[in-house]
Amino acid sequence: MTVEVNPEAVALTSTAAQDRQAYLTHLLAQRPNPKGLKEMRESALSIAQERGLPSNRDEDWRFTDLSGLYKTSFAAPTAASLSLEEIDAFILADAPVRLVFVNGFFAPDLSAVDNLPAGLEISTLANADSLAELGHQPGMTEVFTALNTASFADGAVLHIAKNQVVEAPIHLLYLTTGDTPIITSPRGLVVAEANSAATVIEEYAAVKAESYFTNAVTEVCLGQNAQLHHHRIQRETKAAFHIGTTAVSQDRDSRYALTSLSLGGQMSRHNPVVVPTAEQTDTTLNGLTLAVDQQVADTHSDLSFTGPHCTAQQLHKCIVDNRARAVFNGRVFVPKLAQQTNASQLSRNLLLSAKARVDTKPQLEIIADDVKCAHGATVSQLDDEEVFYLQSRGLDRNSACDLLVEGFAAEIIEKLPIAEQRQTLLNAVLSQIR
Repeated sequence: MTVEVNPEAVALTSTAAQDRQAYLTHLLAQRPNPKGLKEMRESALSIAQERGLPSNRDEDWRFTDLSGLYKTSFAAPTAASLSLEEIDAFILADAPVRLVFVNGFFAPDLSAVDNLPAGLEISTLANADSLAELGHQPGMTEVFTALNTASFADGAVLHIAKNQVVEAPIHLLYLTTGDTPIITSPRGLVVAEANSAATVIEEYAAVKAESYFTNAVTEVCLGQNAQLHHHRIQRETKAAFHIGTTAVSQDRDSRYALTSLSLGGQMSRHNPVVVPTAEQTDTTLNGLTLAVDQQVADTHSDLSFTGPHCTAQQLHKCIVDNRARAVFNGRVFVPKLAQQTNASQLSRNLLLSAKARVDTKPQLEIIADDVKCAHGATVSQLDDEEVFYLQSRGLDRNSACDLLVEGFAAEIIEKLPIAEQRQTLLNAVLSQIR
């Protein structure tokens, strides 16, 4: 069999790869150079350079167009000042502990860390005494994660001591500001020791900024019987780019619950990577993606068991309108050692426009033979009969549609711990589809 090769296509592919490598070099040139962690940074730099930036020829990125990111030139991040009045809309009264980072740098004047509850230690990566867990969670070799490791300026470190329960939510707020497009690399590390419990709200947004690139990584390390409720809210501007990884390791009997909301960014991607490293863990992954206009919003989750008697539930919802595109790829891996695993995965998608698109791929890889696992996906539009029923009760069509969308989104949003924030985000969803 003879295969004909188009030399122009080969040249085009080669040029594109060279362009991506040049762009990677440009991004790395913008990185700040904080002290310490030299060996980890050099290793991450080698990984990023070896792997290179992906294109839609890569299987994990084939539905996500990164050309807009590669065409945008970003400057190095610089420290910037904001006032408490300027960030008032993001301050949560029911989260008394708050760490704020502006353009990737810790902002002590905007933070609230003076009266910490017993058992909670907070520091920044620039000042932490011990960072033994940093860079040791799963998923660290993904190229954008490695790029973050090689380039972050600072980050948040939360340490919940053994046998301690922190009742009130802890708020990590990462803000971008400024007229110049910049790349920021927010980094977080949450360590929950044995028998501890806490709630963390991690939020990404902007103040007086439009186009920028947030490349974020948060690591979570749970000890035996530790419990963490983790809420991740991405509401960047419509001109921004956002790529984030949540890397989690779970010890025996630990319980991890992630609620992830993706509402902003012209292109966004979230990679939850969870590895229960022992038996009898419980993992819950809930996600809501809103994509409107011409947004592209991508979620790639990876849950890999290593021991028996574990449970996991995943529900991911997408609301897609106009010409937007949403992507969901959820992989659950159950090896032979993970007998008696009970895992379920469901992707539910709501299309509000004939030109909206969703690509969904719930994925189970099972080698163990004594398991209870299920997955499924649905793609639908608003039900005309339900809209008609609400209209018959006195609502106009727009109000009826809003109510149905609200019900679809509320199943995820209601899992957030603070009522004020739940209402704010629900209003944000409804305002974007009107």
